[in-house]
Amino acid sequence: MMGPAHSLSGAAAWLGVGAAAAAAGHAMPWPVLVVGALISAGAALAPDLDHKSATISRAFGPVSRILCGIVDDLSHAVYKATRGPGDPRRNGGHRTLTHTWLWAVLIGAGASAAAMFGGRWAVLGILFVHVVLAVEGLLWRAARMSSDVLVWLLGAAGAWIMAGVLDKPGNGSDWLFAGSGQEYLWLGLPIVLGALVHDIGDALTVSGCPILWPIPLGRKRWYPVGPPKAMRFRAGSWVELKVLMPAFMVLGGAGAAGALNFI
Repeated sequence: MMGPAHSLSGAAAWLGVGAAAAAAGHAMPWPVLVVGALISAGAALAPDLDHKSATISRAFGPVSRILCGIVDDLSHAVYKATRGPGDPRRNGGHRTLTHTWLWAVLIGAGASAAAMFGGRWAVLGILFVHVVLAVEGLLWRAARMSSDVLVWLLGAAGAWIMAGVLDKPGNGSDWLFAGSGQEYLWLGLPIVLGALVHDIGDALTVSGCPILWPIPLGRKRWYPVGPPKAMRFRAGSWVELKVLMPAFMVLGGAGAAGALNFI
């Protein structure tokens, strides 16, 4: 799928988690719901770090372009080193390493560890990166027409404000994990969710997605998981634009209403 659909699906997924948490009697404070939705929306773009032309490659100027090139080469190297006898040869790393459940879990765990042990600046960094990505995905038309510096300033201001709100008692810095020193441990959860939702979205497209790597399926270790080919669509097609994106908006709205006990 394309960047805007990925971000919408990530935000909708976290809002759905919020509704499920409220139904289970462990409702999220509203700042956690909002911040988590933004983080998940941004994280839903991150698996495309292996694609030099993806939305994320433009998000942070030369830094993200260079990083995408490095991750593409790394992913390609891992693919060549681990491919099974049934996996085809390929020239790049797109939709390999960063499009797996293992990558999603490792990135989320790394973010949680950074938030726990890195202090306020680590939290601000995580929020800044994901707010910028959320703006690039959810407000992509405006972001394309604006300067990068303006988007970065918006991300920095948003990160500072959100961290200040979350730090207030009862607003959610210690949501889900209330032990001493476990503040912001939950930040990794929307990151994992956003990455997994990205992978599931790509699995619906023509090429499928090797979500299950390194678990082998038949003769393939990089098996492109997906529905029957007749049910798949091409990225950017009318199915994505006219069906899935409106569905994500409706589901996100329903999730937010459920999470805030409006329904």
